[in-house]
Amino acid sequence: MIKAHVHVTLKAGILDPQGRAIRRSLENQGFTLVNNVRVGKFLEIELQEQDPAQADAQLKAMCDTLLANPIIEEYHYELERPPEPISGQGS
Repeated sequence: MIKAHVHVTLKAGILDPQGRAIRRSLENQGFTLVNNVRVGKFLEIELQEQDPAQADAQLKAMCDTLLANPIIEEYHYELERPPEPISGQGS
């Protein structure tokens, strides 16, 4: 099994009204050093796949077709493989 961490964000230049509202709220709470806030999505996906190349291809297809809107969003992801079992000789 391979776990994927997917980050989807608005492309540069796309207005982010939710981020703007959060920045204003932070400013109203006294957090005046915040210059900008951009809001995105984080997804954690477990794939029933052992081959990293296959997992990568599947994840790219998922992002391109459903998880991100290619017109206004961009994405990046990391694949995390579970640790290999440690085998050793017992005494």
